[in-house]
Amino acid sequence: MSEDSKYWASGNWQVSEGDADEFVDRWRAFLTWTKEANDGFLSARLIRDLNEPRHFVSFSSWRDPAAMKEWQSKPEFAELIGACRALCDDMSSGGYELTVAV
Repeated sequence: MSEDSKYWASGNWQVSEGDADEFVDRWRAFLTWTKEANDGFLSARLIRDLNEPRHFVSFSSWRDPAAMKEWQSKPEFAELIGACRALCDDMSSGGYELTVAV
């Protein structure tokens, strides 16, 4: 991730039993489209909880809040994030601004 990243989108995903591999594939497809089709996207990561393998957290870094908002307004966004959410028991997401870096 870029050291200059100040704006972030993040998701907290609780994947349904037996769907983790499919979820990872769908998330990868979602963020591959994001990278190819969205100016202002910088990078993304998906991390998996070592103690609860159905729990994932995603992070994507953005040039500015306007770029994030434009990404979220595209029809493909709803379709692709919806495909990921369909495999989850619970999911929450938000946009964030860097407060402290050490």
